[in-house]
Amino acid sequence: MGAQWKTKGKAEVAAAKGKIFTKLVREIMVAARAGADPEMNSRLRHAIEAAKKASMPRDTLDRAIKKGAGLLDGTINYELVTYEGFAPHQVPVIVECLTDNKNRTISSIRSLFRKGQLGSSGSVSWDFTHAGMIEAEPEKADADVELAAIEAGAQDFEKNEDGSALFITETTDLDAVAKALPDFGFTVSSAKLGYIPKNPVTLEGEALQEVVAFLEAIDEDDDVQNVYAGLNS
Repeated sequence: MGAQWKTKGKAEVAAAKGKIFTKLVREIMVAARAGADPEMNSRLRHAIEAAKKASMPRDTLDRAIKKGAGLLDGTINYELVTYEGFAPHQVPVIVECLTDNKNRTISSIRSLFRKGQLGSSGSVSWDFTHAGMIEAEPEKADADVELAAIEAGAQDFEKNEDGSALFITETTDLDAVAKALPDFGFTVSSAKLGYIPKNPVTLEGEALQEVVAFLEAIDEDDDVQNVYAGLNS
């Protein structure tokens, strides 16, 4: 679900870190437009928490906040642009980009979708639910995911094999649920608004590998911030 289709080998980790920082810096800058105080800006607070978990240097983090809030010269204005379409085998895909040049971005997206099908706005979003998505890990092995979801106010949850969980919320409840989960034994790893597929496609073998390769190529693009696929993981 969502971006859980990703697979990263150990040899790729170092190279991927730079791209992760780039995506995080852009998210921080966009979030900081609404104010540089994370206590008053929940989107910025979640972005800062994600940056810290990724071990972003403090000076890089501070500079991104100040640039986004307009406190430094040379601020770059990033715009959120969303694209919809299909990966091979008719797997629905939503791609969110943060870009300072829409012409460059659409050119790249069109090229990346050559093995799939780029659609118009609304062509696949009807098959997704826009929701809050909170990834969290249990503080203890016996932490009750279902109880935590009910008590914290989540709409639904998915438990992973490693014990971590994805808590799904109304878009307006994201921050409140993220704040409540630690009281019920879960440490929040990330919290954001995203897209949950309603009818994910199940694939195997070469077909699955083809779709995963397609999604990974899109995710590698510098302007791409998030990729959501209607694919069973």
